[in-house]
Amino acid sequence: MLSVISALAGPISKLLDKFIEDKDVKNQLAHEISTMAERHAQELAKGQLEVNKTEAAHKSMFVAGWRPAVGWVCVLGMFSNFIVIPMANFGLALAAMDIVIPLISTGEMMPVLMGMLGLGAMRTVEKVKKVSREK
Repeated sequence: MLSVISALAGPISKLLDKFIEDKDVKNQLAHEISTMAERHAQELAKGQLEVNKTEAAHKSMFVAGWRPAVGWVCVLGMFSNFIVIPMANFGLALAAMDIVIPLISTGEMMPVLMGMLGLGAMRTVEKVKKVSREK
């Protein structure tokens, strides 16, 4: 959102240059416009936080459970790639079968998993350092 605001700052200042000659008034208007846009962005973020809280508190698994579901899909993918498939391939090789089960491509899954783990770790560090904001 702030990138949109910064992208609009140039055209807005050019418009102010064309219509307002007094530099003090022009600077004051530019400041008010940027402050108003920042407040709007903050209100949008607060609104999204409230939606997230409501979703997390919902009794339905289809509403509250989508974030954990993403985590479990990542866990199942990792478990399959590092435990299930290698053990199955080992069992097939012991049985002298020429079948090899291919590994699952985890290239798309890893950024999601690392993002989830990173955010969880940052939250844990906040709690350990006692700087988390509990309401």
